Amino acid sequence: MGKIVVNDEEQEVVLPVSLNELVRLNNILQPDMVSVQINGEFINREDFDATEINEGDSVDFLYFMGGGQ
Repeated sequence: MGKIVVNDEEQEVVLPVSLNELVRLNNILQPDMVSVQINGEFINREDFDATEINEGDSVDFLYFMGGGQ
């Protein structure tokens, strides 16, 4: 088990874990619409499966919403 921070909340997860698996574990709605930062760096969607989360990493799931008139 390892501790990481996801959207400013500490989580314990079994490491190693891929970014794709972390998206699934966090029940992210519309995963194709989410951007992800790890330790402040944006990760390309095509790299989600190959990107491993490490002890102490900070992960942010970000949704960019459009709208207006």
